[in-house]
Amino acid sequence: MEETISLKEIFGVIKKRLLLIFTFILVAALAAAIISYFILTPKFENSSQFIVNQSNQEQANQFTQTDIRTNVEIINTYNVIIKSPAILDTVADELRLDLSSSQLSEKISVTSEENSQVVTVTATDPDPVLATDIANTTVDVFQEEIPQIMNVDNVSVLSQAELAEEPTPVAPNPILNIAIAIVLGAMVGVGISFLLEYLDNTIKTEQDIEKQLNIPVLGVISHLDEKDIRNEQFSRGTSKNAVRGGLDGAKKTV
Repeated sequence: MEETISLKEIFGVIKKRLLLIFTFILVAALAAAIISYFILTPKFENSSQFIVNQSNQEQANQFTQTDIRTNVEIINTYNVIIKSPAILDTVADELRLDLSSSQLSEKISVTSEENSQVVTVTATDPDPVLATDIANTTVDVFQEEIPQIMNVDNVSVLSQAELAEEPTPVAPNPILNIAIAIVLGAMVGVGISFLLEYLDNTIKTEQDIEKQLNIPVLGVISHLDEKDIRNEQFSRGTSKNAVRGGLDGAKKTV
């Protein structure tokens, strides 16, 4: 037999475990803030662009769809070459970096828009100055080396990376991390709340008896603690004293 749960029961479980849910949210948000502000290293990025031009012979002829496809294929090839050891080893030497070509390649990304001759080289590093130098040096070295590698001279620098006065890190993003942590904390808190409610098979109310045992409730025995008993005894003693005081007054009047 399948069990169903109503919206009222769902809100009842959430209300019952609200403190637990808020605890998970608070812990997740604090953890994300501490990690974002004090543990993760800020990273900066800067970009330089170059353009792949047509040769003079190609410019004299009509620009066809085949020429566009050829340029795109050349740019795809350039995107691979620019991150190869032939380029990055020279970049590391010029910047005097104690990095291998594979390590330096992880700091560089190369992108180009579809059917565009412009290629963007982006460098990422904890040092904003070094990120700027890596982007510019990579494009400069590539422009110098590509005629020897491809036997063509069709690369021109379009724009160089410039260091801002107050560089802003691109990672981490504390606000985004905290927001994600709050959502995840709420999801985990709600999930654990329903899990605890599902595992809790104790009988607490008359409705639980009817639901679990499928029998009607004929009567309920109320629970009395010591405080209730003392209050009851005090009430009875007060009533007796009042009765006795009334009788004594009646006798004196007679």
